[in-house]
Amino acid sequence: MNRKELIDALATRSGSRKADAERNITALLEIITATLKKGDKLALVGFGTFEVRQRAARTGRNPATGAVLKIKAARQPAFKAGGVLKAAVNGGAKK
Repeated sequence: MNRKELIDALATRSGSRKADAERNITALLEIITATLKKGDKLALVGFGTFEVRQRAARTGRNPATGAVLKIKAARQPAFKAGGVLKAAVNGGAKK
């Protein structure tokens, strides 16, 4: 599913206009982005948690030349699925 299909599905399921659904999705993504940018977690109970993880500096290799590269430490956005979502994907209800 892409963004347009998500907007269509949200509009259909909520009975709203596509323009309203698009604004809602845009607002949600902006809120998630701003929360992670501050370094905070965003937890949706049962669905999952969006968080920022720290990746340590490391060495890598250029695949074309084999030269050793230094890769800087970075903050990495991550999503951890909740129990209800995991159960739904695996075809069962969470017990």
